[in-house]
Amino acid sequence: MKRFIYPLFAMLLVLAARIDVLPAHAQTPDPQEIVDACLRAHGGERFTTSVVDFDFRGRHFTVSHRGGLFAYTRTYTDSTGMVAETLHNDGCFRELNGTRIELADNTRRAVASVINSVVYFALLPHKLNDPAVRKRYLGESIIAVEPYRKVEVTFVEEGGGEDHRDVFIYWIHKQRNTMDYLAYTYHVNGGGTRFREAFNTRVVEGIRVADYHNYRASSEEIPLEAYEGLFQSGKLIKVSDVNMENVRVRLTEMPQHGKGE
Repeated sequence: MKRFIYPLFAMLLVLAARIDVLPAHAQTPDPQEIVDACLRAHGGERFTTSVVDFDFRGRHFTVSHRGGLFAYTRTYTDSTGMVAETLHNDGCFRELNGTRIELADNTRRAVASVINSVVYFALLPHKLNDPAVRKRYLGESIIAVEPYRKVEVTFVEEGGGEDHRDVFIYWIHKQRNTMDYLAYTYHVNGGGTRFREAFNTRVVEGIRVADYHNYRASSEEIPLEAYEGLFQSGKLIKVSDVNMENVRVRLTEMPQHGKGE
């Protein structure tokens, strides 16, 4: 029996050493750290000290952030004349040919919702650290031979807006920290699910922007978790391209050194 003691003792030492090492490597990644790294890769503090102009589906958007203050304006021309609709910290209003006009409450809410939705998607991942956001790490995956970490985002009702029931999954590149894919549920207009693939990515004055191929599944009942596999097997149906055109960025002040890079 004695000749088995030393090999057994050696094996136990090896196992003990592995137990000491594994926790450092096996810890679940912090989704907050993943999102923070993603924000830095996409522009960091430039988001909060900039004015971004772009055209989207025939309408012009001007998005201004300065610290905690924001103003999002959508302008377009229709049969009544030049329309400018602005969502800002204190509410939402509309101007027609330079004159402010009264809006019914339901119209005001609808205008604010549409403007906020366009800006949310256009400037992703900028909004992922809003106070109403809750993050959960979902694991790693490989898409197009590239490594990604998945983060789920949900919202608390207070401060989460009318879309607080929506659920998002973001695929963030493990090395580049870029957000290249996302899937989400939505509840307006009957609700449904979508999957987006970033393309035509470019950097404008330090802020990374992208257009998206927009897909759906054969059924709106398919859960978000299934979209990755459906995309990789070519089973999603392309709905549209989501394009930001004529993007311009003006920094209102330079980010603090080291924080916005």
